[in-house]
Amino acid sequence: MIERDIQLPRRHSFFLFGPRQTGKSTLLQATFASSQTLYYDLLKSEEYQRFSATPHLFREEVAARPAGVTHVIVDEIQRVPALLNEIHHILEKPQAPYFCLSGSSARKLKRSHANLLAGRAWTCRLFPLTSRELGSGFSLHKALNLGTLPSVYLDESAAGAQRTLRAYVETYLREEIEAEALTRNLGGFLRFLTLAADNNGQVINYSTIARECGVSYQTVKGYFQILEDTLIGFFLAPYARSRRKRLIQHPKFYFFDTGVARALQKTIGVELQPKTYEYGRIFEHFIVLEIMRLASYQELDYEFSFYRTSNQAEVDLIVETPAKKTYAIEIKASQQPEAQAMSGLLSFKEICPKAVLYCVSQAPQRRKIKDVTILPWRDIFSAIGIKI
Repeated sequence: MIERDIQLPRRHSFFLFGPRQTGKSTLLQATFASSQTLYYDLLKSEEYQRFSATPHLFREEVAARPAGVTHVIVDEIQRVPALLNEIHHILEKPQAPYFCLSGSSARKLKRSHANLLAGRAWTCRLFPLTSRELGSGFSLHKALNLGTLPSVYLDESAAGAQRTLRAYVETYLREEIEAEALTRNLGGFLRFLTLAADNNGQVINYSTIARECGVSYQTVKGYFQILEDTLIGFFLAPYARSRRKRLIQHPKFYFFDTGVARALQKTIGVELQPKTYEYGRIFEHFIVLEIMRLASYQELDYEFSFYRTSNQAEVDLIVETPAKKTYAIEIKASQQPEAQAMSGLLSFKEICPKAVLYCVSQAPQRRKIKDVTILPWRDIFSAIGIKI
């Protein structure tokens, strides 16, 4: 089994959020010995039905747990939010067990005003595999083409991996939306998914997407919010000195995995070719994901944004640390980025003179152009304070 970077608490209750198939159940079962755990899987229809009908059964079963059981694992807790009230009640009692609560959707918990245990449970997040976790088994080519969902990346057959990704986007995403009754217009939402993937990593133009989907501007905003709440993707806000301005400008949107984005675009069967526009887009997507995943696992509390001016000067990623350091990162798939590719970084330097400028690339060695340090992509993590 691949050792994951995330450190789960052993002496505290916690939520573990992450998209489906990132390995939450596998991780929980590997971390906590079966002799010390009581395990519930709410994806099982019998478990879901009995706890939905009578939530107090859960409290009674936990109270009757065998001696030596110190942890209670509940997979897909968002399916029965009422159980959180029972868990809260249990945690108020002496000798309460620790609860490990996994979920693939924060939306249902928010929407039902679920009891999130008021700080009694920490929040952890699990992502697809990282290059650090894969170590010598990591292939950039494979990660760009297929993504790093464990069941996909570890499949020795490219055809099998592609089939898994198609099933993920065609079956799982549809079922996820239908199961949670997130939208009445499922056809419009499915059309939107393809367009959202086509616009992955670009500034969102809600009006254009709404027109192409045949739905309203507000509906498209709601669709993007569904993707964020179900952990299928995330917004990246534009950089501005004023935090209020960041909220009112249009963000970018990234899907949580490069393979899932390509499967939604229906290009998963076409191998990426270096030196093409699409290869560059996916390389940028991968680097952004990798930086954010590793920073999350190491609890660095970094803030992320992108920079863009009315004159189209742009920087792919701005990283701000709690120590008030600012890193501006331009991402180029080329082995020899040229000087004109640094214009966005130099523009950002004018408004943030103390910023450290990096160009992440596939260059074999570091080099410098003016104030910009060009790095091989593996060097960017330590350069911005991430342990690797």
